[in-house]
Amino acid sequence: MQRPLVGITMGDPLGIGPEVVVKALGDPAVRASARFVIYGDNELMLAAADAAHVHPTWFRAGIDHARDESMALGDFTVIDYALHQGAFGALGGTREPSKTGGASSKNFVEDAIHDALRPHGDPRRLDAIVTAPISKESWTLASFRWPGHTELFAARTKAKRQAMAFVSPRMNVVLATTHVPLMEIRNLLTIGRVHEPIALGHDLCLSLGIAKPRIAVCGLNPHAGENGLFGDEEIRIIKPAIDMARASGIDAHGPFPGDTIFIDAAAGSWDLVVAMYHDQGLIPVKLLGWDKAVNVTLGLPIVRTSPDHGTAFGIAGKNKASEGSMKAAIALATRLAGGNRAPGSAPHSHAAK
Repeated sequence: MQRPLVGITMGDPLGIGPEVVVKALGDPAVRASARFVIYGDNELMLAAADAAHVHPTWFRAGIDHARDESMALGDFTVIDYALHQGAFGALGGTREPSKTGGASSKNFVEDAIHDALRPHGDPRRLDAIVTAPISKESWTLASFRWPGHTELFAARTKAKRQAMAFVSPRMNVVLATTHVPLMEIRNLLTIGRVHEPIALGHDLCLSLGIAKPRIAVCGLNPHAGENGLFGDEEIRIIKPAIDMARASGIDAHGPFPGDTIFIDAAAGSWDLVVAMYHDQGLIPVKLLGWDKAVNVTLGLPIVRTSPDHGTAFGIAGKNKASEGSMKAAIALATRLAGGNRAPGSAPHSHAAK
């Protein structure tokens, strides 16, 4: 059976993306798991490889290369956007968000999505995408108003529903809301918006081989509202969404206080936790699964994963970044690409009406 073709976008060129990609693919076991196409800059990859003492074993192709079938079947190809030539100078200065970095990193992602959506049988069609970290500030400087990768992927693939999930050794988490201001969350939550990550999270667990997922759902307010004393979103929105999920056969429970449910999840009592907002879910994931957690976009017709960390401009170019989360993201992408479909990509009985 042919190994999957995995596209990896290099992320912000001034961040740690080139370094973690080079280090991850410097592991023979990782390289043996799939065939890889890197969307990025060859010179930055070479610089990162030199600093990390990794032998550059890839094939370079210019952005306008035809990339015929023989090339697509290679083990490791870098599509070179030639950014280094004049775009970033000697790279010896301060690494920070930039217009050029934003424009470049978005181009990488757009082209990878385009290749993932090619028809079956096309030698350039990707089986999965792994995205190295971008800077949302860089995207803004480049006049892109996307909150992040998740929303861009959902729009480009015309996904009717999507959710941000995190897979880690200690716990799995799905978010009901993502990159929105904290003060706006209570106005965004609806029964459907809470039910959707429960259903998509259930599908994710099945894709991970969990036959009967046990799902815990967080409340929004302190003490999960204390029966309406500290807010009624649990009564009006979250509990009805849980009831809807249970009616469709999903083993979901809650709402539980966000300050205690993750203790039980870390102990193995739950296969997945649905958090109401970004930091509610990400703080425990990063605390317990730093360097091992993987971001997965659910609901897409394609597989997309990402390491659970940012651009880390402060250490970029210094050979200090750990490739652990990138290796985990590649491993999960390869695993999911071997399944019949991306998690939550197909309509089923759990879909919210």
